[in-house]
Amino acid sequence: MARATIEPITDATLPEVAALLHENLDRNRPTDDWIAALKTHWGGERPNFGFLLRSDARVVGAICAFYAQRAIGGRIERTCNITSWCVLDEFRNQSMRLAMAVTGQQGWHFTDFSPTAVVGGVLRFLKFKPLDERQAVILNLPLPRPDSRLLRRQRDIEAALERFGTEEQRRAYRDHVAFSWLNHLLVGTGNRWCHVIYKRTAFKGVPAARVIYLSDGETFIRHFGRLATHLLLRAIVSTHVECRFLPRQPWPSAIRSGFNAKLYLSESLRDNDIDYLYSETMALDI
Repeated sequence: MARATIEPITDATLPEVAALLHENLDRNRPTDDWIAALKTHWGGERPNFGFLLRSDARVVGAICAFYAQRAIGGRIERTCNITSWCVLDEFRNQSMRLAMAVTGQQGWHFTDFSPTAVVGGVLRFLKFKPLDERQAVILNLPLPRPDSRLLRRQRDIEAALERFGTEEQRRAYRDHVAFSWLNHLLVGTGNRWCHVIYKRTAFKGVPAARVIYLSDGETFIRHFGRLATHLLLRAIVSTHVECRFLPRQPWPSAIRSGFNAKLYLSESLRDNDIDYLYSETMALDI
């Protein structure tokens, strides 16, 4: 078998990649939806959409990427989130070349938030480190503090962030509010609020909320009773939050573990610097 060639994914070749992903990764997502999702851009540098593997003029593999410039720890950092890694069976022995093409780009911090066990093994070989995969499963008991408030209308959230939030917090809300599968709210009081982003899911067949972002773990725990009441009124029985986002285990909750660890590669960022903003977790309904 001839050695396939590797190319950056461009606007011109993205439709070929989207067709590959539709046929071989997720048939429920039409090709046009793949294109629209992978074109999500939050400004700043985007060198490509990832890299593709081509053999005899046919796209036989791809690894896609979302790029962003983030304010982390008072510095502007460039992040690259790897997503939708798909290689046809007969070319699997060349998969590593795709990963090396992405991670060979200098000056970026890399993440993969949905690795399979096999992909995780490959990335660990490339020195990726695991994030804490434990989750707190919190029972949504209606026990709000008297001073707790919850904002869920867009105009109220924007007003509170304008008054009490930072520019980065306002930008995070603006950049993610358009995704229909994401639920945004603020919980807190006075001048201290936690921006929460969650997706509806199910746990053991019962409706649940999967928190994928929170801006202030201490405020989240302090005012969780108000959030729990809000969710319970919508028949959502439990809330699931990764332990690394929380300063301590909430009550009443249990810890789940045993998930495929999410991974990152960085010379300077620590695990508590990594969140899911500006990634496939937000831009793809998965």
